[in-house]
Amino acid sequence: MLAVLATREAGMNDTDLWIRRYFPSARAAVQLICLPHAGGSASFYRPVAQALSPRIEVLSVQYPGRQDRRHEPMIDDLGTLADQVCEAVDAVIDRPFALFGHSMGATLAFEVAVRLERRQRIPLRVFVSGRRAPSRTREEWVHLEDDTRLIAELRKLSGTDQRIFGDEEVLRMVLPAIRNDYRAAERYRYTPGPRLSCPVTALVGDSDPKAGGEETDAWRTHTDAEFELLTYRGGHFYLLDHTADVLRVIDERLRQPALR
Repeated sequence: MLAVLATREAGMNDTDLWIRRYFPSARAAVQLICLPHAGGSASFYRPVAQALSPRIEVLSVQYPGRQDRRHEPMIDDLGTLADQVCEAVDAVIDRPFALFGHSMGATLAFEVAVRLERRQRIPLRVFVSGRRAPSRTREEWVHLEDDTRLIAELRKLSGTDQRIFGDEEVLRMVLPAIRNDYRAAERYRYTPGPRLSCPVTALVGDSDPKAGGEETDAWRTHTDAEFELLTYRGGHFYLLDHTADVLRVIDERLRQPALR
């Protein structure tokens, strides 16, 4: 709480805590809300913001419990997190917008989109990356493993900056957020409801251990609009090796009118 108050005194309001605009663009035609993976932070999308500016303004979400919010209580329930992200997003979108989420962020992007549509705030499109459809459940318990096994899981997925594994102090600092997010993602259970009315683009690596082909294709059952599935060579963090192509897909889809 003291950290939150100090941040507010420094000139940041509640929305500033949640939403980061690394390259503000008042003239951008579209806003893209980006949601990080488990253990990730808003800065993961800084290169995306730079690459898409100025035509698309990227608004990157910062979850509590990491980086400059590291002293705030973390949220280990995706429904609760989606409620709070929705409030922050609803306060800042002022033009056509879309959402992009990777891994846990993909599930969160879906849940935020559901909440926004209830408010008649319809996204141009939702991009879901490296994640199975909400209706496809696995029994996973990584969040209950000890630190050694959790670190092994991170190494296997190859999305964490390998330098942190050699820095024990940094590793100890980030592991609580990673474990918290794994808990949120692994305990998430989809509540059936109305399908999205906006198009959905699903992107996945062909050897992703977290999202099989049928599980990813099942995203089509969560929208009444256009659906497409794009598969790339690679694992869970395929997008690090295919950044240019993923950016091209985002840019092209947001130039096209939504197919309803």
